[in-house]
Amino acid sequence: MRLAEKETRDPQSFDDAMWADLRKHFDEGEIIELAAAVGLFNYFNRFNDVMRLEPTKPGEGVGKSRS
Repeated sequence: MRLAEKETRDPQSFDDAMWADLRKHFDEGEIIELAAAVGLFNYFNRFNDVMRLEPTKPGEGVGKSRS
């Protein structure tokens, strides 16, 4: 959770201590995967905000037939 918060709000705050703490729990590949997932969702949120897209309700959207 700290990785996601720092990556989202203040990516320059990642310091050697943060990386050392992450490495206690995750290997390099897992850290990259986590950071990529956080970055991707940040992108989606910003894109949706700019395009003023609203989330659909469960059962709405693509594939739903209109009768």
